[in-house]
Amino acid sequence: MFYSLRSRLMLMFSVLLIVPFTMGIYVLHRESSATIRDSIETSASQTMEQFASHATTLLTQVEDIGTQVMSNRITQDWAATQLGANNTTAERVLTKGKLREYFSSFAVNNSNGITLSAYTEEGGGLWTQDRGYLLTEWHSQFRQRNVRWTKAHRDMDQADQILTDRDVNSFLLPLVHLQSLREVGFVKINYPTRVLREAIENVNFGVTGRMYLLTRDGTSVLGQETEDRRGVLLSGLRAVRESDESAVSGVFPIRQDGQTYLLFYRKLPLQDWIIVGEVPEKELYRQIDDTSRTMLLLSGVLLLLGIIAAFFLSHGVTKPLSAMAKAMRYVERGDFARARKTMPAPTAGHSEIGYVTQTFETMTERLRHLIETEFETNLRRKNAEYKALLLQINPHFYNNTLEIIGGLAAMKREELVMDAAEALGKMMRYSLNLNSDLVKVREELDYMRDYLFILKLRYEDRLTVDFEADAQADDVRIPKFLLQPLIENAVKFSLERAENARVAWSARVEGERLLLTVRDNGPGMAPELIDSLLADARQGHPAGILDSGGSSIGLRNVIGRCRLMYGDRFALRIESALGEGTAIALQLPLVRS
Repeated sequence: MFYSLRSRLMLMFSVLLIVPFTMGIYVLHRESSATIRDSIETSASQTMEQFASHATTLLTQVEDIGTQVMSNRITQDWAATQLGANNTTAERVLTKGKLREYFSSFAVNNSNGITLSAYTEEGGGLWTQDRGYLLTEWHSQFRQRNVRWTKAHRDMDQADQILTDRDVNSFLLPLVHLQSLREVGFVKINYPTRVLREAIENVNFGVTGRMYLLTRDGTSVLGQETEDRRGVLLSGLRAVRESDESAVSGVFPIRQDGQTYLLFYRKLPLQDWIIVGEVPEKELYRQIDDTSRTMLLLSGVLLLLGIIAAFFLSHGVTKPLSAMAKAMRYVERGDFARARKTMPAPTAGHSEIGYVTQTFETMTERLRHLIETEFETNLRRKNAEYKALLLQINPHFYNNTLEIIGGLAAMKREELVMDAAEALGKMMRYSLNLNSDLVKVREELDYMRDYLFILKLRYEDRLTVDFEADAQADDVRIPKFLLQPLIENAVKFSLERAENARVAWSARVEGERLLLTVRDNGPGMAPELIDSLLADARQGHPAGILDSGGSSIGLRNVIGRCRLMYGDRFALRIESALGEGTAIALQLPLVRS
């Protein structure tokens, strides 16, 4: 029995299957785990680097502001008045008023909510003249240890109550009269704590992992709650201090309370701060472990099944039939090249097998040719349909835009024609960029802002536009010129119905879908038109849009392009009431590349 063909094939098959299969699973598991681990750590480090870049930009701006304020003539005049013993009270009040006005105007014109104040030992703060700051922690560290970058705190010396009720971080700079080089006091530049705290708290590692901005002794710079992870953070900071001082960033494991944590760090040398991210290792690599266990279990089951199948099917005829079955699977997946390599060659004594093999090979070749021909034909047709839909938008849009600019010129508003032309130029550069039919949401929104700028010049107070953009949606990619027809229709029909047009549009991420919404106060849509548009969105063919006869061409164009791009993954919602306005929502799958 052992010397039978079946037994020998069984033995050979088992040996050739078990050894390579086991080695392949082991190598695949090890390499894939290492690759995924490196990818996860790199992603976490990149996230931390992005926050570090954001923080560095803000802190550099704050430092530059301090230098600018220090060298300003108004500041120097006030410093000179403070040093001059013979200056009258009126002169002191005048220079102080000018300095307050300068600081106030600076705060109003700054988009990050940065405020300024100045302090002297005798006069206290610039705004309140209160000398209570002498007892604060930040002042003690500044005078005793020259710590210029403070932790989060409340500043009582502010221009109004709203500013005193918010948490701020500060940069302290000695105020020196540049002519005499005598120190008068110091300037305090405050920036809202929330600017950095909101950004850092939006970063998550795993499920419970978080990122913190800490001083060298482990105190939170932004007032974050660190008590529950304080042991891990202090151990991590100790390890950072003991590591290579020249290293700016890195990652290493920390063992704490019987659990291993991964600690990522990034130094901010100028402020002597450290960005620290910590996460339990099992959370970060849980998916890898689950996948590994599943892979090993599945591999074991498949191996066992393969041996059992080999035992029953290892007959002389099973080899060519198995090879043909394998080739059929490749054909099923469309891999005709590998299918041809897998097909067994006809052998003597197996005339039926040879005939079947030869017939199957001929059929496979014909099927491959038919599929490739059909695929190429469909691809060319879909590409032509898409380009036709896109070209349908551009002439219609530019005609309307040029009419708006012509209207401004006719109204003799030359000072606005250049602004409008510049906005149009940006839009044309965007339109003529043919590198991709997909653009990021933020690029499309920038394009719409230029377009609405032109409309605003034309209609002035008759047009009110509100928009809301979710930061998570910025990098999602959508078809080009998707929003413009919707907003153009909203403005047009709203102005036809009422004296003023109110248009609102938004872009936000809901789960795994992107929701683009445009609302107006126009005349609304008839129920028959809504049903027609929804039917197009569900099952309409894009080619029919080209023959729409001018009926809702802008919206139908958008529906056709979305249908062509996303197929059944695209959904349309329309809420409309006659005389009350319309809300159109496009639900698109998330595409980030």
